[in-house]
Amino acid sequence: MRGLLLVGLCFLFLNCEDKQSKAKTTKNTSKTVVKTSTKDTTPKREFPYLTEDNAMEFFLEYEPKNKENKVRIVTSVGDIDLLLYDKTKFHRANFIFLTKQGAFDNTQFHRVVKNFIIQGGNTDNIKVAAKRRKIGHYLLPTDTKRGYTHKRGVISMPSSEIENPHKLASPYEFFITQQDAYHLDGDFTIFGKVIKGMDIVDKINAVDVDESDWPLTNIYIKTVKIID
Repeated sequence: MRGLLLVGLCFLFLNCEDKQSKAKTTKNTSKTVVKTSTKDTTPKREFPYLTEDNAMEFFLEYEPKNKENKVRIVTSVGDIDLLLYDKTKFHRANFIFLTKQGAFDNTQFHRVVKNFIIQGGNTDNIKVAAKRRKIGHYLLPTDTKRGYTHKRGVISMPSSEIENPHKLASPYEFFITQQDAYHLDGDFTIFGKVIKGMDIVDKINAVDVDESDWPLTNIYIKTVKIID
């Protein structure tokens, strides 16, 4: 009799445990609802896309808030330090803005004319080109009546490859005079000077070039950065 009682209790216990197990299994196999966020995660632009219509207005506002005026061009053959002039504020602001955007990084000194200039900023690097396309497409007007002359060691801005009567300048390129070049005065905007590294300018100017003045050995601009 006692044995039958124990068997009954065991059966009852196992039966209850089986029901609880089924209940847990049913609960755990219920469908999970995943909520999909509809929030726009596209990063917002910090600056507007620059065009000829809005670039000058942008730099007019940008210039007084970004007063840095010393930069270092780090090249594959050495560093060139520049002081940018406050008087040519739009060109200074443009150079500082593009420096902060990394627009000159991984470009080249692509034109070297003996005893004259070294010109930089051009590149066939597709990543740099893509970065510049995101910044904008614009030209800058000349600002030549500030009393500066194209003496040895100044940085100036070449006119665009696009023919235009006002010699509007490509914002992504620049040249440094290796010798006095006063015949350029009045046509191109001087916006700074070399304060350290003219030996590097001379070294670049001495390299061998092809018939289009492109150095036979590429001279890279690794980066341009703000300095104190």
